[in-house]
Amino acid sequence: MSIRSRDLLGGRAAVVGIGATEFSKDSGRSELKLAVEAVHAALDDAGLSHADVDGMVTFTMDTSPEITVAQAAGIGELSFFSRIHYGGGAACATVQQAALAVAANVAEVVVCYRAFNERSGRRFGSGVQHREPSAEGTALGWNLPSGLLTPASWVAMAAQRYLHTYGLTPEAFGHVAVTDRRHAANNPAAYFYEKPISLADHAASRWIVEPLRLLDCCQETDGGQAIVVTSVERARDLRRPPAVIVAAAQGAGRAQEQMTSFYRDDLTGLPEMGVVARQLWQTSGLTPSQMDVGIIYDHFTPFVLMQLEEFGFCDPGEAAEFVAADVLPLNTHGGQLGEAYLHGMNGVAEAVRQLRGTSVNQIPGAARALVTAGTGVPTSGLVLGTDD
Repeated sequence: MSIRSRDLLGGRAAVVGIGATEFSKDSGRSELKLAVEAVHAALDDAGLSHADVDGMVTFTMDTSPEITVAQAAGIGELSFFSRIHYGGGAACATVQQAALAVAANVAEVVVCYRAFNERSGRRFGSGVQHREPSAEGTALGWNLPSGLLTPASWVAMAAQRYLHTYGLTPEAFGHVAVTDRRHAANNPAAYFYEKPISLADHAASRWIVEPLRLLDCCQETDGGQAIVVTSVERARDLRRPPAVIVAAAQGAGRAQEQMTSFYRDDLTGLPEMGVVARQLWQTSGLTPSQMDVGIIYDHFTPFVLMQLEEFGFCDPGEAAEFVAADVLPLNTHGGQLGEAYLHGMNGVAEAVRQLRGTSVNQIPGAARALVTAGTGVPTSGLVLGTDD
């Protein structure tokens, strides 16, 4: 889609099922098993069977291919299958791909899924340990010798510049952590259920890479999450109220790299999310003030602030005050800081719950939800709404 014109996708597909495993630090089973459990749970939630599914979408980083999950889940022939690159940046794009397939009548029922043992298996937070030579890895090659080996270290560079530019201290990031943990404390599915924190707790947590503290960094989680997408027309006859895909977008900025775009003109923003924001507002015809809830990708707290600014909820440098004022309900499931790190797919599920009226931290009358995917990489976003 051109970012200069409105697309034709909005309102043609809907999320009709969500399902997940438990979120843990040691699942005790394979990633394939986690994927199948999540897919079955999502289909059951939608009131559909494995025989209804003819499309599947996941992440390039997932170890369980579409055809393998389909076989293990009892799904038959597939007319559509797809994978999205760039880690957490793929979360909302999986739903976009499903919606595109449904809107084009390439598939009727598409399941998006993500499953991993990211705590008991390969831990992303352990950083780069081995990488096959590739053009994509070249950017990392410039930074690894300087000691920038982990996602936290890559984000810390931009976070430090953000604080310097706007005259802030690391305590500015604490409002995001406190908000997420407040919501997680009410969520029985969250790892940090009944464990809220204060700004003082945030400030006392140990440094990971300055200016990031432990409580600025998301969890590492074992688990699976699946999302079922079909047409709005079919959705109206199913078990749950549909969450209509009002708008969906992907975005990559100029000179985009994966987490190491340090040679941009300005390190205090996230241009890739700016591309997504312009498309979502243009296609939906909505504005920031019309969002009832924001599910903002929170792998690291500074990038939540920058996303809010890219979407126009507040001016540059003012997002910490915006979050502190609780103007927009944020990450009502607890986010990846409080509920679980599922590469953002559990955030899509929470937006659906808000629109159904079934969230543990329900926003009264919620009818529009903004969902974003991973930042610092090419990314994606959604606006979901009720079926008015």
